[in-house]
Amino acid sequence: MLSIRWVTVDDAAGVAAVHVNAWRVAYADLIDQAVLDRQSVETRTEMWRHWITRSQLGEAPDGYGEVAHRLLVAELDGEIAGWASFGGGRDDDSRELAELAGLYVDPNAWARGVGHALIERAQHELAAAGWTDAYLWVLDGNDRAIRFYERHGWRADGGEKFGEGGSVEGLHELRYVRPL
Repeated sequence: MLSIRWVTVDDAAGVAAVHVNAWRVAYADLIDQAVLDRQSVETRTEMWRHWITRSQLGEAPDGYGEVAHRLLVAELDGEIAGWASFGGGRDDDSRELAELAGLYVDPNAWARGVGHALIERAQHELAAAGWTDAYLWVLDGNDRAIRFYERHGWRADGGEKFGEGGSVEGLHELRYVRPL
């Protein structure tokens, strides 16, 4: 059974495991393998524990100024199988837009409706909060993700970022937008 709910601090390890597993599979041919091999569930768990705590306090959970974001998790048969983070736009030129900052599904749960349920709920939550339009960044060459977003009404608007990947430098990301 699939359910979507708000994250708790106790979910940090599950969120981290999805994050690392999804990166290793989805980005296998897009990011240097040494970078993927260095990804650690333990390190990500601590990062997520901090992120979730700050988010639940209504604080900006990452290094993007004062933009608060929230996180939903998807449970499939009682295990965290995916997550979506979202809130106000973190990029300087997109503060008037909502942002779907991350959506990851464990590869073992791909094509089982987890991503669909997460994106639909995240879009609903953003619209309910008063946002009318949203954007996201997707790694250039991540064709599976691009097809997924396009099936859900997202369209490339020509925006690009180079070399801004947080823990991974040199990424080329494409901006996708959609009305909510």
